Amino acid sequence: MSNKLFQGLIYQMKEAVDRNIGIIDDKGIIIACSQLTRIGETHREILEEVSYTFDTIVWDGYTYRPIGSHARIEYIVFVEGQDDNAKSISSLLSISFSNIKTLYDEKYDKTNFIKNIILDNILPGDIYIKSKELHFDNEVNRVVYLIRFLNKSDVVPFDIIQNMFPDKGRDYVISVGESDIVLVKELKTASENKNIESFARNIVDTVSSEFYMKVVVGIGTVVTSIKELARSYKDAQVALEVGKVFDTEKSTINYESLGIGRLIYQLPTTLCEMFLQEVFKRGSLESLDRETLMTIQAFFDNNLNVSETSRKLFVHRNTLVYRLEKIKKLTGLDLREFDHAITFKVALMVKKYVISKPTNF
Repeated sequence: MSNKLFQGLIYQMKEAVDRNIGIIDDKGIIIACSQLTRIGETHREILEEVSYTFDTIVWDGYTYRPIGSHARIEYIVFVEGQDDNAKSISSLLSISFSNIKTLYDEKYDKTNFIKNIILDNILPGDIYIKSKELHFDNEVNRVVYLIRFLNKSDVVPFDIIQNMFPDKGRDYVISVGESDIVLVKELKTASENKNIESFARNIVDTVSSEFYMKVVVGIGTVVTSIKELARSYKDAQVALEVGKVFDTEKSTINYESLGIGRLIYQLPTTLCEMFLQEVFKRGSLESLDRETLMTIQAFFDNNLNVSETSRKLFVHRNTLVYRLEKIKKLTGLDLREFDHAITFKVALMVKKYVISKPTNF
């Protein structure tokens, strides 16, 4: 918030108050005062005392009252005098400045602007008008990360991410839920564009090692237009939801790497059930035991190569061939044939999706 705005308000109030009044910022510096010569004075001792008590205090002939929260004091108003009248005036000033700051932030704050975009709370036609008012750079690549905290701690998730990305001019941290934090990251250089997933892994590793908390990160698509941030945010949401079904072991999921899982996720479960019934004989998929399913997964992981799969599973080649023949007999699909393998792979993914979203018939 502009210091000039604070000074203008104090200038209008000084006639009515008839006392020396002013405001101190979060660095302990007087940024506005009815006594102009005091502007620029530093009072760290006042800031420390108010931060400790977060309450109205009297100090050396003045009454001080904080604006902000226990987590972070943004400003301190002060009024000349230590009497009850000074306390009443400081209370009124605190309420007035706090409300004015809220209104100002809603109009001019870039983070609030970004939040309205990703949550579709602003009309598309108003986005460019507002971005010009805020001098917002529209010609920069950006990507949305959706960071979901899976366990709770005494540390606030928003504060963790905000401290990791303190550059408020480039990166915007937004709370969208009790455990969901959005990071809108600016990608100015070619290396930043290439390291999108590295940023996500760094978030996961830092939160885990320093705060002992588990997070998963959904990565949206890179967008070049500010109005497309809403799409990138939705893509990050989809990445987390699809990852929860098909990539349960992953802590970072990129929307652009979801592949066929993204397509399956968009299908109605009734259609998926019909597909499974058409592909498999009734009950044939359920008849496959854990060992057989592990064999199938290993066969897929090794690109349908019998020799390589048997080596990785530490079994004889003939043993693996026997298992594949057994699967063919149970399901009617020969995984050594490419088309059959694709059908089986898709069917397993569809089955996972159906289990994650059960449907009653």
